[in-house]
Amino acid sequence: MKTLSHNHVRTNGLTLHTVQAGPKGGPLLILLHGFPEFWQCWEQQIDFFAEKGFRVVVPDQRGYNTSSKPSSVSSYRAEPIARDVLGLVESLGRRKAHIVGHDWGGFVAWYLGNRFPQWVEKLAVLNCPHPRVMRQHLLTNRAQQKKSWYIFYYQLPWLPEWSMSRNNWEFAKKGLQTTSVRGTFSDEEMAQYVEAWSQPGALTAMIRWYRAGLLMMKPQRSESLAPRKIEVPTLLLWGVKDRFLSKEMAQPSIDFCSEGKLIFLKKATHWLQHEEPEKVNSLLLDFLS
Repeated sequence: MKTLSHNHVRTNGLTLHTVQAGPKGGPLLILLHGFPEFWQCWEQQIDFFAEKGFRVVVPDQRGYNTSSKPSSVSSYRAEPIARDVLGLVESLGRRKAHIVGHDWGGFVAWYLGNRFPQWVEKLAVLNCPHPRVMRQHLLTNRAQQKKSWYIFYYQLPWLPEWSMSRNNWEFAKKGLQTTSVRGTFSDEEMAQYVEAWSQPGALTAMIRWYRAGLLMMKPQRSESLAPRKIEVPTLLLWGVKDRFLSKEMAQPSIDFCSEGKLIFLKKATHWLQHEEPEKVNSLLLDFLS
């Protein structure tokens, strides 16, 4: 990777570690990671888009790596996390950005497009259903309930943290390596992931996203489930071989968009930007340009 700028940015009352690249005057592109990743999951996108003239900014979201780790579960609801991104955009002297999110980063992206469309130039989501679609399938789709067993497991106290970190993070590492195309995550990359997971308080903070997320699935907690259409141009990329999220949720998700496009990647799993970076980069570039 070419020279990257590592900065800790104050936003929304906390500090986010960010990686930045590309011309400062270029179109702003924010890349949002999911669980259990961190900024480096976008390493095959950062240089590519920086060289295309984008100002690429990749935060470690709250709770991850060396970013701030609020102690309350409620701090990991959609609204404060989305406002982290808005504050980041504002700290860069901008009022709009292209937003690309994968997994939980996709959840944040959906929320931004729904709740704060005036801040979003274009929206791209990788393997993450619209929150209303996810809620419906968790409540009614037995197959998706089985795929999402870990969501319920993460509601338990202490046990998820213990199981993920024991034996040098064996469970966490296998969670990536056994659900992706063979060879996607190298031993060197896994060592970098372990370093990020091992930051003080990081693992529990990461799991708090799930603990807060299940609360938001309750009918009385509708902040992430507004039924209005997303008006900003939206691209949804979906790796068909995702073992966590059924492709049945993709079309209903893009149906929430007034100007949406859905593209399936037939050979990719949940970790599509790792597995097919050239294809993902090309599709994103065509959409964002």
